[in-house]
Amino acid sequence: MPPVKKRRFTINPEKFFYVYDTRGDWHGTVLQGAIWDGRGEYIGFILDEIDNNEEKYAVYTAGGEWIGHLIMDGRIIRKRTYNRRPLLSMSERPEKPPKPKLPPKAPLAPLPGDIGFSLLDVLDWEPETFKQLSDLRPDLE
Repeated sequence: MPPVKKRRFTINPEKFFYVYDTRGDWHGTVLQGAIWDGRGEYIGFILDEIDNNEEKYAVYTAGGEWIGHLIMDGRIIRKRTYNRRPLLSMSERPEKPPKPKLPPKAPLAPLPGDIGFSLLDVLDWEPETFKQLSDLRPDLE
């Protein structure tokens, strides 16, 4: 088995990391593995994962639905065609952390790099991703 490639960037858990879309719109702030929106509401989390023999940051909504991988310029990307993962169970999700003191605005977004045709920017494609309830959730009876 080939060695696992190290990730291309590291998020310092004690510093703010901003999530943008390709247009430069600010969608969230990552702090200590939790993702918070501009109003300070908990909207998701990131987990370390090994994908295709490479370390990556996997992004999940607060409901446990995988939406993509976080890249260096703050975008969340995934393949255009992908197999949907099952929802994480409550025991697999981190507990909702207490609300931190977040910045009132984000710095200017970095210039986005080209991601190619096979990948897409999740927040550019579906800007309401963090606000939707997953259709993978079981129906209430």
